[in-house]
Amino acid sequence: MNVNIRTNECAWAQFEVKILGRKIKGLRGFEFKKAIEKEHLYGAGNEPIDIQEGNKSYTGNISVLGFEVDAMNRAARAAGFEDITEVPHEAIVITAKFQKLKTDPKTFITVTGVSFSEVPHAMKQNDKNREIQLPFLAMNMSSETI
Repeated sequence: MNVNIRTNECAWAQFEVKILGRKIKGLRGFEFKKAIEKEHLYGAGNEPIDIQEGNKSYTGNISVLGFEVDAMNRAARAAGFEDITEVPHEAIVITAKFQKLKTDPKTFITVTGVSFSEVPHAMKQNDKNREIQLPFLAMNMSSETI
């Protein structure tokens, strides 16, 4: 019996991230995270009797080359803001699309209500480029495979 097992989940060559409808060509990495507060519920004795859930939160970061940060900051200034950290979260949506092969189903992750919390500026001796990590908070995140 011939079994074809793919060990790769996806291919970086098939990743695409868009912010405000603009494809990010200088993407170096990203992380989107959904978290739900959870804690044990205790009653009689010292063992938990259940796990309670609380608030949800959505956070993440994107790592991009410096020219992408410069472009985002120029767009923010053109809209009347000092930089990307001041753009209202209602205006920023991040979408990511990925698949292993061009013929495979596509997975889309949409992060809405994004607010970038900082824009660092740093370089080290012998750096060949500026890789900048932009952390953010978000209002929601959804995933869909088509």
